[in-house]
Amino acid sequence: MSTPLDRTIDSLARTGMTRFFLRMFDDAPDLLLKNLTVEAIGPDRTFKIGGKWLRNFGSDSFLGLDQHPTVMAAVERGVRDWGTHNGTSRAFSQVAPQQEAEAKVAAWLGTEDAVIYPSVTLANTGALPALATRHDVIVLDQYAHNSMEEGSRIAKARGVRTAKFAHNDPADLDRVLRGLRPFRHAIVAVDGVYSMSGQLPPLADFQRMAQNHDGFLYIDDAHGTGVLGAHGRGTVADALGSYENTLVVGSLSKAVSCLGGFIAGGRDAIEVVKLRSNSLIFGGPVPPPYLVAVCAALDVIMSSEYDGLRTSLDANVRRLVDGASQLGFSVLGGLVPIVSVLTGSEEATLRAGRFLFDAGYYVQSVVFPAVPHGAGVLRMQVNSNHPPEAIDGLVAALGKLMQAFPEHDQESLHRTLTRRDAIPA
Repeated sequence: MSTPLDRTIDSLARTGMTRFFLRMFDDAPDLLLKNLTVEAIGPDRTFKIGGKWLRNFGSDSFLGLDQHPTVMAAVERGVRDWGTHNGTSRAFSQVAPQQEAEAKVAAWLGTEDAVIYPSVTLANTGALPALATRHDVIVLDQYAHNSMEEGSRIAKARGVRTAKFAHNDPADLDRVLRGLRPFRHAIVAVDGVYSMSGQLPPLADFQRMAQNHDGFLYIDDAHGTGVLGAHGRGTVADALGSYENTLVVGSLSKAVSCLGGFIAGGRDAIEVVKLRSNSLIFGGPVPPPYLVAVCAALDVIMSSEYDGLRTSLDANVRRLVDGASQLGFSVLGGLVPIVSVLTGSEEATLRAGRFLFDAGYYVQSVVFPAVPHGAGVLRMQVNSNHPPEAIDGLVAALGKLMQAFPEHDQESLHRTLTRRDAIPA
């Protein structure tokens, strides 16, 4: 006998992208490289899936610190000293490594203070509602990260007015803010770097516009953390010269290769965020072993060793971008270690991803709604510990892919991509 839950699930399974993916799972399960189980990892970014060893170009451990002996030893030390969890919300107590890690993040960036969440998503969904009341407004770049959109939706449910402005367009930001008057303060939420397009926002222009409208910048720099700027501090300090009138969000799970996300800025601002952010107050913290590892990873990033890691990473990114471009692909990104090539329709993108998988290279096949419909991409994440021959092998496989899909129409795809409303973030 059918229950209300059964009928609810059946209704959801017949809507939107859920229906699309469920149909693909039924019709072409070999194309959807989702929910994969990694059975083992090897050196030089190799791993085993389904008994097959592949080069992994889907890892966001950009600096290879997940395999760094100092960071691995720190996790082990953290388990021995603190156990696997501190067993309480940090609203009641926190372990000493929490304070040490937050102080180290602030010292690394050059801010007064920082607060660490278990993820960037929890940071954005907790902090944005915490920073606004019904007297304020939140405006987002139209391609701002999904987690900032979710945070703004929570704020909107509490009476905060929200709006979007055209991608990377200060004039449209001005228009939107004028249209929202009157308000007390405005939060202008943007990405520090848009990972698929490789675009940087005009932060200085946005800062001037925000200040003209009693607003401040809220910048999700998760994709710039560790891989852009001096010693990987990201895009903000270089673009603005200081953190005045700015809150910065960063990732500890990508280039830092540990766990969590952070918000950094002025001491008073961080204190208010801690007191008002529900995802921090009512959620569990990052486990102590990873907080110890964050400190160790940041020590590596702030040391002279970072220059070598960054040099290898930047060289690998350039090698892949140049190789894919010479093959005739429309290449997106390359400013950060995420390089995407256009493939087109959802089916073509999934087939292309499977082709590379069969050739021994795992990349991410990204389709709508993560990118505009019909503008699917193969998303390749480059690491500093990819050997040059792995990059060359992937480029060679991309060349064979181009030959295997003669209907691949780069000019048409480029026209699709360069439409104002079709630029993947």
